[in-house]
Amino acid sequence: MTLRRIVVAPDKFKGSLSALEAAAAIERGLRRALPDEVELASVPMADGGEGTVDAFLASGAERVVRTVRGPLGEPVEAAFALDGTTAIVEMAAASGLELLPETRRDVLRATTYGTGELFRAALDLGATRIVIGIGGSATNDGGAGMLQALGIRLIDGAGNELPPGGATLRGLAKIDLSGLDARAMRATIEVAADVDNPLCGPRGASAVFGPQKGASEADVRELDAALAHFADIGAGALGADWRNHPGAGAAGGLGFALLAFTAATLRPGVEIVAGLRGLSRALENAEAVFTGEGSIDEQTLRGKTVDGVARLAHAAGAVTIIAFGGRVEPGVKEALRARGVTAIAIADAAMPRDEAMRDAGRLLAAAAERSAQLLSTG
Repeated sequence: MTLRRIVVAPDKFKGSLSALEAAAAIERGLRRALPDEVELASVPMADGGEGTVDAFLASGAERVVRTVRGPLGEPVEAAFALDGTTAIVEMAAASGLELLPETRRDVLRATTYGTGELFRAALDLGATRIVIGIGGSATNDGGAGMLQALGIRLIDGAGNELPPGGATLRGLAKIDLSGLDARAMRATIEVAADVDNPLCGPRGASAVFGPQKGASEADVRELDAALAHFADIGAGALGADWRNHPGAGAAGGLGFALLAFTAATLRPGVEIVAGLRGLSRALENAEAVFTGEGSIDEQTLRGKTVDGVARLAHAAGAVTIIAFGGRVEPGVKEALRARGVTAIAIADAAMPRDEAMRDAGRLLAAAAERSAQLLSTG
């Protein structure tokens, strides 16, 4: 194959390499095997989850740090990226499960208030477009905390503001929208969400995602009933019921709050990031595309970075698409082959996982070099 232009567009290899580091490793391997005249275009990617902010910081966006309320109310330092008037936020930075040790996780009380504080901070800095990744949440409050941080009052039967947490929503009597920050309604808000679950019911936020955050069966029932009540009161205040909209159940119901109260749009994270990073333009006239992520598994097939990059690469006419993974599930490898993607594990199955993760940069560069040699020899 005659190679003139190659695009390198990997996600992070979690625990080993950032997306920028992964792209650099692939480039090192390619350069060792290819003539200097082959053009390499690097577009480090993300899917809207952890690592999305870092991907934009690596491309020159400004890092902004604010102290906000963590999922249980304690102060945490959370960073977001600001690129002109576009802010890129990860809700996990303020309201994420990884902020709490297992022994302190409390899904009944966890709040998205800090995520709302990040929103306000972005608005204060002049952001008119906010992109938010909502994976990795510790919360199941239907986005109530975020709404409170944006000025909405959630009032109980005695006229008092509700305390934090999803469980308290069962006491909600009234939603006062008069204090909502008007800038949140004027801003363009895009939500990177890769799930289509509704807010309530057997496929809802509490039933599907609550147990991952420490919810017992009794907790799930309590939270599901509380979110249903929240949706009832919300429908009365807004004149529309958003609980069954695809994605309303994302991030413990944060998707519901964003859809219903801010007119946000939900899209697959990789599509949003690709648009912001100009991936489609970069793919023009590329013969080959190299992508990858830490684990190529069933989730890959449901809109993660490898799948999203592959779809855009096919649309641009790329002939060869290669995806590297720290590990590659055999069934997924075959499914990707049917989609025109060659998936390659960078480490031998016998190599200990810890060793492979420590040596991921060298392994990835070596895999890229071997692949380029095969391509250039036909």
